[in-house]
Amino acid sequence: MSIKEKVNNTIKDAMKAKDADKLRAYRSIKSAFMLLETSGEGVGEEDYLKAVIKMAKQRKDSIAIYDDQGRDDLSSVEKSELAFIEELLPKQLGEEEMRAAIQEIIKQTGASGMKDMGKVMGLAQKKLGAGADGKVLSGMVRSILA
Repeated sequence: MSIKEKVNNTIKDAMKAKDADKLRAYRSIKSAFMLLETSGEGVGEEDYLKAVIKMAKQRKDSIAIYDDQGRDDLSSVEKSELAFIEELLPKQLGEEEMRAAIQEIIKQTGASGMKDMGKVMGLAQKKLGAGADGKVLSGMVRSILA
């Protein structure tokens, strides 16, 4: 089942269960999908996944800002939406798996220092895809190359 079908089915189930939090989160996802589809270009499963990843990052940033400002009321709303959004994301790689993959890429490219970080990051993002958060990946590559 595609991500779009899963979102539509979850919206129906949330309506039946009268789960307002889940319904709000999945309607925002559907809204993002509709905006993506109106771009005029062909939209594939990967594009939908990128939209969901972007939404998760936005929620995480909002949570950090709200927590810094002491706005627990707004932070809790964002946290509940993030939990539902993360249900659609692929499983994230563990630290050991990510480190092993990065070290393998470094061996393949012959990277020797920070000057090669761009080359390593490009290959790592292609290889690991949505299974690795960009910030975590960048930090790990930086620490290994340093």
